[in-house]
Amino acid sequence: MKKKMHYTSTTIKSKWTKTKWLDKSPEVQDYLPKTMPFSRSNLSSMLSQYSTVFFKPENGTGGYNIIRIKKRDNGYQYQHNSAKKQFTTLDNLYNELKKRNNREPYLLQQGIQLKKTSGKPFDIRVMVQKSSSGSWKSSGIFTKIGTPGKVATNYQQGGSIGFIRPTLLNAGFSNTTAEEIEAELKKLGKSVGKVFDSHKNGFHELGLDVALDKNGGIWILEVNTRPQFYPLKNMKDKSLYQHILTNAKKYGRKR
Repeated sequence: MKKKMHYTSTTIKSKWTKTKWLDKSPEVQDYLPKTMPFSRSNLSSMLSQYSTVFFKPENGTGGYNIIRIKKRDNGYQYQHNSAKKQFTTLDNLYNELKKRNNREPYLLQQGIQLKKTSGKPFDIRVMVQKSSSGSWKSSGIFTKIGTPGKVATNYQQGGSIGFIRPTLLNAGFSNTTAEEIEAELKKLGKSVGKVFDSHKNGFHELGLDVALDKNGGIWILEVNTRPQFYPLKNMKDKSLYQHILTNAKKYGRKR
């Protein structure tokens, strides 16, 4: 009787721990937006440097409870999902954010203005999986296309899934530039895998959430250690889903 294989890949929840790991790597650190733990002084510092800052739960998943803060002439705008609030002073904004931070820890992250495809903001998931020989391979890249007016692009937040090449072409990139971006993303995925291996054993899969800014610059928004790829199952062409799932079954993952 064939022995049943259990899912065994190591998971790390803390976004701050993962950010610190990546920030120590010369190969990866230039892809990181500025990220800091939430505090009054860090909020002031970030908003003095960047026109948009994201306030993210350190252990959150699925794009829930992410708040976008924008500097305005008359103060600050705070947006959660589609709901917006205005604050005239930094102290008022800080006091509002502190209520959430008292329940769970939050991070502040430099806002990246996402490139748009067919008028909709998108970011990219790079699925990285370890082969049975122990080497990392970027096994699939797909895009999460957001709903205009929402803060997060996640599928759970009403976004849709796309294939990387048509998304990039519809964003105005040439075929050659799209190829170069894909190649850089695949290389970056493998580099991140090696960084994670250098800090802890037992990783078999990672999911990089990557933003392209309006100039085509690549930014790692976060790295998921239990990445979801099931939305690919709803695509008409299921070949990418099947490819990732075939690799995942080797380390006991079912979906």
